[in-house]
Amino acid sequence: MHPLDSVIKAYDVRGVVPDQLDEDLAYAVGAAFVRVVGAAARDGGPGAIVVGHDMRPSGPDLVAAFTNGVTDQGCDAVRIGLCSTDGLYYASGSMGLPGAMFTASHNPAKYNGIKLCRAGASPVGSETGLTDIKQMIIDGVPSYEGSSGYLRDEDLLASYADYLRRLVDLDGMRRLKVVIDAGNGMGGYTAPVVLGPLPLDIIEMYFELDGTFPNHEANPIDPKNMRDLQAAVIENKADLGLAFDGDADRCFVVDERGEIVGPSTMTGLIAARELARAPGSPVIHNLITSRAVPEVILENGGVPVRTRVGHSFIKATMAETGAVFGGEHSGHFYFRDFWRADSGMLAALHVLSALGATPQSTTLSQMLAPFSRYSDSGEINTTVEDTAASIAKVRAIYEGQDGVEIDTLDGLTVSTEPWWFNLRPSNTEPLLRLNVEAGDAATMTKIKDDVLALIRNP
Repeated sequence: MHPLDSVIKAYDVRGVVPDQLDEDLAYAVGAAFVRVVGAAARDGGPGAIVVGHDMRPSGPDLVAAFTNGVTDQGCDAVRIGLCSTDGLYYASGSMGLPGAMFTASHNPAKYNGIKLCRAGASPVGSETGLTDIKQMIIDGVPSYEGSSGYLRDEDLLASYADYLRRLVDLDGMRRLKVVIDAGNGMGGYTAPVVLGPLPLDIIEMYFELDGTFPNHEANPIDPKNMRDLQAAVIENKADLGLAFDGDADRCFVVDERGEIVGPSTMTGLIAARELARAPGSPVIHNLITSRAVPEVILENGGVPVRTRVGHSFIKATMAETGAVFGGEHSGHFYFRDFWRADSGMLAALHVLSALGATPQSTTLSQMLAPFSRYSDSGEINTTVEDTAASIAKVRAIYEGQDGVEIDTLDGLTVSTEPWWFNLRPSNTEPLLRLNVEAGDAATMTKIKDDVLALIRNP
């Protein structure tokens, strides 16, 4: 295996700094990116690439090396400085430029990475350019003998914030008390600008930008990283809490009771709101989201479209179908009017707008009750020696049982009328990921325990 195989992954470039990702590699990725996407004016491209970074200490030096690689290929580089990942997508979409975001999202401080996109925030993955970039680096990026490109700086934070607020109806909102846990990530940079003009009493938690994450990992999908926010919502008698991951492209919500709101519930709520604006539209959901999601989509006159897990599948299917919205169980929410890209802050605005439009006595948990209909396990990871053999073992037990349907769109999905579960392998680790849902907690727990016993016991 070539060393780059562990750094240039299916969706991005990511690794430990400087052992796996250093300035030399950042330079090579910048140069190869210009070549592969045809960004330079000589290739008929827009002649520039927009570049941003999160708060990780290694970001500025890696950006400098990357932009040197870009300009040495005769292409301009536009640095927008500190930004969230959806801020970079806004820059790519609004400026019509390919983009590069330096972030390792929720990974620990020793990591950094590069998320690449074509003009209009169209993702660059293994099948859409990353494999070509890797091979070009291995072979040696051709040098360019013409004039170097120019480097310039732009500040897009205010226009990004204005654009997001225009996508959501925020008129007439009642005043809300909101606790926001930024996890020392980019949410602490963007939230004051995006949310500042709204009728909100904001209680800030960990807004100081610190890529060493001194308080907790900026990974809200792990319940332990939500405990501080849950306690603060209860202590302050807040209407809700918001948590963002490190690069603020994901948003998680806590209700007034301190309970974590499932991303499927969020998907249902936002789907209903977007369908009110675009009646009859398709809405994308991945196969791990709750059964409540397609039910809500149908009830609101939309067309549910099921996809595999992963942003590249979501975005591609949105482009194919013209979907107005897409949601994933991981807390990623995608919007047609945001170049089909994901935005945690835009999802947060939808929740605030929805609750702000209700009577003063309505709580978030009451408002969300119609979108939360089933009991689920959350995602449970198990280390196994042979993921394929373990999946085959589970399939052999359930296949052929009365009323059981088998689906292999992404891993193994086993479903019946009262329950379903999905078991799928990790792309990068010897792990199996289990998600279970049922009409009641007792049934969900039994199915979960049965499947875990099969994969954990020889």
